[in-house]
Amino acid sequence: MLKKYRYVLTGALQNFLYYIIRAYCWTFRFSVENEEAWLHHLQNGGRVLLCCWHQQFFSAIRHFKHYAVYHPALMISQSRDGDIIARIAEKTGWHTVRGSSSRDGFRALKEMIDYLKKNRFAGHVVDGPRGPAGVVKAGVVKMAQASGALVVPFYLSADKAWYFNSWDRFLLPKPFSRVTLHFGDMLDLTSGTGEEDFERQRVRLQEIMLPRLHT
Repeated sequence: MLKKYRYVLTGALQNFLYYIIRAYCWTFRFSVENEEAWLHHLQNGGRVLLCCWHQQFFSAIRHFKHYAVYHPALMISQSRDGDIIARIAEKTGWHTVRGSSSRDGFRALKEMIDYLKKNRFAGHVVDGPRGPAGVVKAGVVKMAQASGALVVPFYLSADKAWYFNSWDRFLLPKPFSRVTLHFGDMLDLTSGTGEEDFERQRVRLQEIMLPRLHT
């Protein structure tokens, strides 16, 4: 019985936190750039895998609720922090797959690939949940190659922001700051089947994304 009440209380607190975050994000003066091309590809039957640095995902929460109609998926770690993020993602309309490179990674990756094949839309944090910052892990390339999805990196910037003293220098825009969500070009990472080809595609994505990491 105690466990049941603890679960209800935890869920209520997570729901409350979601609405606090939503209200906070609505203070941003928000703009979106270069969204049309990949959205057109998705709406016409293509598969899309959005990806970002762990540092920058928070600022996208407000806008990403618009994508709920496409039933996208997102892999989230099984940590306590992951529980909070998963609840927020689900309230935003995203399907969550729990797992990471350090725990249940193979199962979660397979589930993400299956979901991406069927529903054609997912997101991924390329260096999460523990880093190191600025290093693209293998999961995003594996998902793209197994599903045939085009990869679209996205980046967040703010004219006024705090940076946490964390492994990723987590970015938190200040209230009423100008926040820009910029989508990069669609990338096909599916060419080649060998280990060298795989690593080449991973490094390619990393080199494209690194200049937009805030250091």
